[in-house]
Amino acid sequence: MTRLRSDLVWIPTFAILVAFAVPWPLWGVDRVVAGLPVWIWWHVAWLGLCTVLFALFVRSGAWERGMGQRPGSGATADLEGDRP
Repeated sequence: MTRLRSDLVWIPTFAILVAFAVPWPLWGVDRVVAGLPVWIWWHVAWLGLCTVLFALFVRSGAWERGMGQRPGSGATADLEGDRP
């Protein structure tokens, strides 16, 4: 996939993440697992998934391109260049 197409894949990905951040299917469910309501476990799993996807988003270079920078030219690259 070209960079533009792969960057455009992130838009619906994050829209889906936002849409399902609220546990719609669990409204009205009073089930408890390991001492916590199921909807809390939904959020724990969802935040883990968001973390993994955001890490992939950043590693793909889409973050830098979206911010108008070249991948590897950010503040981290400047700091690493100053190391002996």
